[in-house]
Amino acid sequence: MSRRLPLLLSAALGAAVLGAAPAAHADVTAAPAPAPATAAPGTQPYASYWYPNSILNWDPATDPDARFNRSRVPLQPRTSDPALKANPNARAGEGKVASLVSFGPTSNNPSQGSADPNYYAFGYWQYVDKLVFWGGSAGEGLILAPNPTVIDAAHRNGVKVYGTVFFPPAAYGGQLQWVRDFVQKSGTRYPVADKLTQAAQYYGFDGWFINQETGGGDSALAGEVRNLMQYTRAQSGTEFMWYDAMTESGSVNWQNALTPANDSFLQEGARRTSDSMFLNFNWSAGGLDSSRTLARGLGRGEYDLYSGIDTEANGYNTGVDWNALFPAGRPHTTSLGLYRPEWTWKSATDRADFYAKDARYWVGANSDPSNTTTSAGWKGLATYVAESSPITAKPFVTNFSTGQGDFWNTAGTRTATGGWNNLSLQDVPPTYRWLVSSTGSRLTPSVDFTDAYEGGSSLRLSGTLDAANTVRLYQSRLPVASDSKLSLVLKTPAAGATGLKAAISFTDAPNSFTTLDLGANSGTGWERHTLDLSAYSGRTIAQIGLRAEGSSPAYDIRIGQLAVYDGAVDAPGAPTGLTVLGASDVVAGSSQSLRLSWTAPTGGAAVHHYELYRLGADGTRTYLGATPSDAYFVNKLDRAGTEAGTTIDVEAVSTEYGRSTAASTTVSWTGTPPTGGNLALNRPATASGQCNANETAAKAVNGTVNGGNGDKWCTTGSAKWLEVDLGSAKPLTKFVVKHASAGGESASFNTRDFSIQVRNSTSDAWSTVATVTGNTAGTTTHPVTATARYVRLVVTKPTQTTDPAARVYEFEAWGA
Repeated sequence: MSRRLPLLLSAALGAAVLGAAPAAHADVTAAPAPAPATAAPGTQPYASYWYPNSILNWDPATDPDARFNRSRVPLQPRTSDPALKANPNARAGEGKVASLVSFGPTSNNPSQGSADPNYYAFGYWQYVDKLVFWGGSAGEGLILAPNPTVIDAAHRNGVKVYGTVFFPPAAYGGQLQWVRDFVQKSGTRYPVADKLTQAAQYYGFDGWFINQETGGGDSALAGEVRNLMQYTRAQSGTEFMWYDAMTESGSVNWQNALTPANDSFLQEGARRTSDSMFLNFNWSAGGLDSSRTLARGLGRGEYDLYSGIDTEANGYNTGVDWNALFPAGRPHTTSLGLYRPEWTWKSATDRADFYAKDARYWVGANSDPSNTTTSAGWKGLATYVAESSPITAKPFVTNFSTGQGDFWNTAGTRTATGGWNNLSLQDVPPTYRWLVSSTGSRLTPSVDFTDAYEGGSSLRLSGTLDAANTVRLYQSRLPVASDSKLSLVLKTPAAGATGLKAAISFTDAPNSFTTLDLGANSGTGWERHTLDLSAYSGRTIAQIGLRAEGSSPAYDIRIGQLAVYDGAVDAPGAPTGLTVLGASDVVAGSSQSLRLSWTAPTGGAAVHHYELYRLGADGTRTYLGATPSDAYFVNKLDRAGTEAGTTIDVEAVSTEYGRSTAASTTVSWTGTPPTGGNLALNRPATASGQCNANETAAKAVNGTVNGGNGDKWCTTGSAKWLEVDLGSAKPLTKFVVKHASAGGESASFNTRDFSIQVRNSTSDAWSTVATVTGNTAGTTTHPVTATARYVRLVVTKPTQTTDPAARVYEFEAWGA
């Protein structure tokens, strides 16, 4: 490999290429940040981070954010049948994959998702074995615990999750005293190690990635670091992955291999020091061969070694000696460590671009894991690693939720508008994305973000149907009982035959599908089709897919839910004790943020997650959020008019998607609501696209223009629109648009031609209330007399020149 960079330095240089500092990049001032302050009663909870000494003071009983950072999803077992691997070159049970990902900054990383749909909603868990929640910096904190959304999603897919312990080089703020603090002893105990174990056990993750790059140490300090890991492993099941940086002499000297200079950080005699080692990026074929030999000589396997590749700067354009790592026709040499695969998101211009890039990264240029043929050096991970599946027990239910969306549907009804991300709500993604076989035209499967049965997305199957199409979706190991059922919820453009069958195979003939007709839909709404599997009792389902048959030049069907379960759909018991832990004003008298908690039901079916709703005066429900946990943060609850109180419901949803009765509480309001203001401020916003990952619709309603060039909504798409949901119909008096020069950019980038539209419901047509041509100003004001819930800015000529990018720093809707 050509790069000769340690983990931190590669992160810093990669950030320069992407134009954004990574979470791991240290503050060069090296000024220790204070411990996070005690949170106000209803403020946003964040993921935990510490220094070695500050973690000693951490106690979940007194940390107000701790309850919101707990994962409730246990690590699921996985299956991987070599007979069902998509790619003939892939190997099962050999080299594993570890993924080092920065999902957000070290500080101010929301615990339970946010109202921004723009997020790294990773969906290729089937190729990953371990995920490292990458972060830490000299100026914020060195020890970073993963937030529960990532743990929940990873564990649901059978992937272990590690937090990060990061000691940067002195040039990036590192202090050797921090390493000494880390290994401090109290008698025979290592107090910091005890806290690492406590955090992992309380929050529900699996271990820690140790990245010690601070120079100046000696052999005694290096020995204490090893002793700490050995001590921790002896005291608990907490795992460690060690990064190839500090050597046994105490100096930092990247070996790019397992060598006698660093091997005791993996295994020291009969003592297991770490569970795995991440080898620095500049490995060679000879170095990997010798690493494998040495690992075996230590009584360890070569797949405990993860050879690193750095994709932060160039993603799938990174040069890799794949044949040294995964030689064709021979066993894998070591496992693989991916550094910063979220390049696919950070470099994307919009969500569609992210999904295309992510598919290219993981399954290759053809978006087909069975066919990764390409002239490019990067063929996709599916070329080398066979898929694994966590679908080993019933019930299995998927709504094809990716953990992000632009709205929320409950049983096919729109219960919230506005973008969101929350990986705790991500379903197990299809094992095969995508495998379609046909003797004629092949239909196109896709994740559809325009409609959903539950959540914010569904599976869409579209294209020309001129021959039977078989779509392999999931590998599984599901035993069929006498009362087992398979259920699908479908939506078609017109009433009539769906042309769709369920396709299942069994472990005794895993590549032979049995099809079951799903019949017709009676209308154009979501309809459930339930199939009896009793005829197959005693067999085990190995694959679940779909078969489309018939003839249609424009076949189009959405699958909103797929479920395999026994007996009737069971409901959980009702949660109890719904309590407001604290509330904080967003706008005094008008909106609040809330911390809520409840007690899990003691009976009924197992709970998959809880959903929270506000109850309107007319009995309608508006979705506020969901979590598998027993506590949730509502970032904004709006007062309806001058109501004295707002009722909030929480209901449990079972693993079979049965629903409990609701627990309720009332949030009281005091004071008089403001008579006027910017009603778009911090409201859910969506847009036609974005120029890059940090220039989202939310930036145009965040109330500020002075956050730099990234404090705006930007798009270069052919359609350019920005939409805001005000929550309910409001009387409007004016709109204010702050264009490029209001944010400090050139006046030549100010929007030239645009219009403003309004409507009261998503079924209404848009009504134009303002049209502007020839504008040159940085801020424009548009008086109106209108009442609307939804407001929209449509840009027709984005700049004074031929530059194609629309740049809007704020879109304000003023009224009562």
